[in-house]
Amino acid sequence: MALRKALSYSKKYTRPYTRRSSVKSKSYIKTVPNQKIPKFKMGQAKEYDAGKLKFVLKVLSGGDILMRDNAIESARQYIHKELEENILGGQYYFAVMVYPHHILRENKMLTGAGADRMQTGMQLSFGATIGRAAIIKAGQPVFTLAFADEKSRRIATSIVQKIKSKLPGHIRFLMEQLK
Repeated sequence: MALRKALSYSKKYTRPYTRRSSVKSKSYIKTVPNQKIPKFKMGQAKEYDAGKLKFVLKVLSGGDILMRDNAIESARQYIHKELEENILGGQYYFAVMVYPHHILRENKMLTGAGADRMQTGMQLSFGATIGRAAIIKAGQPVFTLAFADEKSRRIATSIVQKIKSKLPGHIRFLMEQLK
C-alpha cells in the first residue's frame, strides 16, 4: 500500500493530539513503529569536536514541516554513500540533527460496494500507527556536514543539492567557515 499524502495530517505542527479517555487503555498508542534511522552521527566525530574540520554545511528547513523518517533515512543514505566515495581519507563529519518522535496514525476505511455495513466510520477513530515523523520548525537544521578542505566542501555542496527532491518542503543551505 502506498504512503498517505502529507496533507492527510494536521497543518498545525505543534504538540501532537493526545486522546484522553476514561478507559485508561484507550488513552495510549499501543505499538510504536520501529526506528528506521540506524545512525545519527557518521564520520570523524572526534575531529569535529576538536575543531579540526574548518567548513560546516547545514541543511535547514525553509518552513514548518512534518518530515517522515523514511524521507530522512533515504537522504541520509544517499549523502553518506556519496561522501564515502568522493572524499578521500574520510575527512568529514555528518550528523542527522532531527529525531522522528511523532507517531503517525491512520483510521483505515473500506471502500466499494457494501463497505458501509462493514465499518464503524468515525466511531473510536483514534487510528492505528503507520509510521513516525519529525516535527521540524522553520530554520531548524536537519543535517550537519563538516569538512577539512575547500575541495571537500565543493563536493559536499553538489551532493546536498541533489537531495532536495528527497525531502519535503523548502530546503536551504548555510555554509560556515570556522577559524
